[in-house]
Amino acid sequence: MSTESPNAPVPRLADHEPGPPVRHGLVLLTLSIGFFMTVLDVTIVNIAVPDLISGLSSSFNQVLWILNAYTLVFAVLLLVSGRLGDALGARRLLVWGLALFTVASALCGAAQDSGQLIAARALQGLGAAALMPQTLSILTSLTPVERRGRAFGIWSAIAGTALVAGPTLGGLLVTWQSWRWVFVINVPVGLVAIVLALRHIPPMSTHRRHRLDPLGLILSTAALFCVTYGVIEGQRYEWGTIRGVVSIPAVIVLGVVLWGAFLWCEWLGRAGDPLLPLELLRRRNYLLMNLVIAIVMLAMTGLLLVLTLYLQLVRGMSALEAGLALAPTPVVAVLLSPFVGRLTGRRSGKYALALGLLVFAGALILMAATVATDSDAVTLLPSLLMAGTGMGLVLAPMNTIAMHGIPQHLVGAASGVSSTARQLGTVIGVAAVGALLANRISHELPRAAARRAEGLPPLLRGRFVEAFHDASHRLRLGAGDQRAAFGPPDGLDAAAARHWQSKGGAAFADGFVNALSLPLLLPVPLLALAIVLTALVRTKEAAHD
Repeated sequence: MSTESPNAPVPRLADHEPGPPVRHGLVLLTLSIGFFMTVLDVTIVNIAVPDLISGLSSSFNQVLWILNAYTLVFAVLLLVSGRLGDALGARRLLVWGLALFTVASALCGAAQDSGQLIAARALQGLGAAALMPQTLSILTSLTPVERRGRAFGIWSAIAGTALVAGPTLGGLLVTWQSWRWVFVINVPVGLVAIVLALRHIPPMSTHRRHRLDPLGLILSTAALFCVTYGVIEGQRYEWGTIRGVVSIPAVIVLGVVLWGAFLWCEWLGRAGDPLLPLELLRRRNYLLMNLVIAIVMLAMTGLLLVLTLYLQLVRGMSALEAGLALAPTPVVAVLLSPFVGRLTGRRSGKYALALGLLVFAGALILMAATVATDSDAVTLLPSLLMAGTGMGLVLAPMNTIAMHGIPQHLVGAASGVSSTARQLGTVIGVAAVGALLANRISHELPRAAARRAEGLPPLLRGRFVEAFHDASHRLRLGAGDQRAAFGPPDGLDAAAARHWQSKGGAAFADGFVNALSLPLLLPVPLLALAIVLTALVRTKEAAHD
């Protein structure tokens, strides 16, 4: 891969020069801790839903906002935060974000009602948005070019590990203590990260004055809010009307229109530094890799969502057991990414990236072909190892290619865009795969019930199929174990109830497994598109495309 442009500004210490030598290992550790916490909190709370409902007397809609307030604020403000890192200093934003995230986590753990917890979760999302783009910005600025591939590999693998570790760690904490510890655990970790950041990450400055872009800030924030809100809340409103003339499609379309207006304003080039510098969009490799990043995150989160639900609802595993069953994927990715990253630092990573995308797509196809009602960890292991290998080949090259040659004064903006692409891919992956899975379940469960009803007494068969039909349309994925909704009705004698329960469990497993194939295969054509985009990457991209 080509070397950095000689004209690109070199980061300097703002407070003193030449300054102490940078300890790159401790910098990477600090940034990885911050990144891990932000991604972990996307999924760690899900397992605590039953305890939240009982502990805070929360309604289902309140629980949804406890889950989504964090994701919504997090995704919406990443772009702005990246540019603020350029203007105010990446280390400063990182420390502020860590402090806010840590305080908000303590407030979440101390919340006495749902309203307090929702507000604290939104504050937590604000802290996460402030710190996450700075992790990539600082890593790019402080890591020598020849070491970036390996550093990006480790940093990127943290995301997959955190996504899998969320339900596992959450289940362990809820079982060991209570739902409050799902949040409180962040406090000591956040304090350690703050101390490490202040001690081992130097203040950096490009010695350029940055003027904020208020119109761009308003338009981009409103656009991302509308799109993210529409995607997150789509399943809740069945992709229809929210209230009056306001609907989910209308909100998403409004977001797209506002994003178009934002890009148009950025193109006009008003006074001040644009929030999304057009210089970034002119960089072919950077633009291609951000599309690939979004697709990869969509595929990763889609796979983890489907498998987590399968292992818990069909195989009856606890969150801890399901997390351990899925562990081979992130373990392989973490072990492989640094080695792939080291090779990426020496030559173009596009070929490793294309191979990784192909392997990951193959893992999804193999999973869809082999998963069954009685699949155990050993049965799933080949596809999980294959998925981990694909992730390990993909994560380092796509970030290395994306950030290669970015001038220092644009590193924050570039990190903000990449972080936004990553988070939008995650949100859309959960929504799209979840919506397709819910749709397939609503079709497959009644069919499975009709087949299993043949073994029931004639008087119960119609009630059995009707009960499954009604319950399948009320099923809310991600809202805990809802198999009780398919249990026997009141008034049956003990023998009939046991018979119903046995047939109902088998019908639920059959229907759920039959519904898995399409959601697992949904990302495959997108991964094929990502391979095409990777093929368009220029191996020797100049500083300016």
